[in-house]
Amino acid sequence: MRSATKHGGVPLHLNWQRQKIKERPLVLLADISGSMEKYTRLLLQFFYAVSHSLKHVESFVFGTGLSRITPHLKIKNIDRALDEAGHRVVDWASGTRIGQSLQTFNRQWSRRVLRRGAIVLIISDGWERGDVSLIKREMAYLHRRCHRLIWLNPLLGKATYQPLVEGMAAALPFVDDFLPIHNMQSLSALAEHLGSLGSRRSMRPTLPAQPAAAGRGT
Repeated sequence: MRSATKHGGVPLHLNWQRQKIKERPLVLLADISGSMEKYTRLLLQFFYAVSHSLKHVESFVFGTGLSRITPHLKIKNIDRALDEAGHRVVDWASGTRIGQSLQTFNRQWSRRVLRRGAIVLIISDGWERGDVSLIKREMAYLHRRCHRLIWLNPLLGKATYQPLVEGMAAALPFVDDFLPIHNMQSLSALAEHLGSLGSRRSMRPTLPAQPAAAGRGT
């Protein structure tokens, strides 16, 4: 309208506004309990790479409790960053309290870090020592709050793997994508998957399963 006033009110030039594409926040939660110990270094390197590649990344680790390591991974030197993160966490290679850790995240951090349609990645083998019903409740809450909930399981890289442990079975109905993370190839496939995500959430897990109940892990 302003430009048209220069030509007696006749709009000689049409101005178009393009839709802005904003990067979704990414929230990472990794299991660092004893059963995940051999994957811990790979996961922390993955967290570090993502934190230095994307603008809005929040990183957490959990064993018997939840620890936020976002500021430590911002350090430019990777060895120093991982050392700082290691000093921050006190329950490396401990037991697993997935439900309790998710409850802490939902109560203390979800409102702060799940804005603007965040994508949440949980990395765990699903072994749980706590109350399995707590996993169901907290996963349901988290699923409602985020744009997409992805569970990455290193055991899924094995051809014979089935999600039979109680913790994994309880979480799976609330997962949008169930994917492996056990080597560099799986990380590359994950990057491609994240890049291909649309604006709508899927209704079922990418790899649906019908797990049966089994004993709790340690």
